[in-house]
Amino acid sequence: MPASRITFYSNPQSRAAVIHWMLEELGEPYETIYLNFQGAMKTPEYLAINPMGKVPAIVHDGQIVTEGAAICAFLADQYPQKNLAPTLDSPLRGTYYRWLFFVAGPLEEAITMKSLNMPIPADKSAMLGFGTLGHVVDALEQAVSNATWICGEQFTAADVYVGSAIRFYMQFGVLEPRPAFKAYVDRATQRPAYQRSLEIIQKAAAAQQK
Repeated sequence: MPASRITFYSNPQSRAAVIHWMLEELGEPYETIYLNFQGAMKTPEYLAINPMGKVPAIVHDGQIVTEGAAICAFLADQYPQKNLAPTLDSPLRGTYYRWLFFVAGPLEEAITMKSLNMPIPADKSAMLGFGTLGHVVDALEQAVSNATWICGEQFTAADVYVGSAIRFYMQFGVLEPRPAFKAYVDRATQRPAYQRSLEIIQKAAAAQQK
């Protein structure tokens, strides 16, 4: 097996699940280092990689990348032969970036406010980047309803990130399970790479509990 260029820092019960899936879609060798939340994630050694003391993070050929959406976009660009992003000159490149970062920004902000039970006065919504949760969810529904994937028939890193977020938020009841969301997540989670990542996470979680 060729040497790994990617070291991946994870915890099986965290948002790092997104990157497990992305790495399986990539199909390149990688080393996974599992960290516990209050121990290894807070050591000086790991804080030198991610001062936030959180996962996921990767080190690729010595370059540190944190934040799930950034990692997905970075890996897709590092391995263009894997076709996990539209080419730079593709008219779909904007669509790809748009929805990848829409979910990392406005959707997460809106869902977080809802999860914390923080109501937004109607006259204050203009102050927020996402406006209202209703507007965000309606926009997201359009994004996953127009074609098989975010970028038409091409599955991309945006689908890894968007699909993971929708699945997670529906699972925990903070995003209404609209038919378009359910159909999109069903398509995404049938992919062999997702199934492999799920098996990896389940095994790692079981090992942590021993």
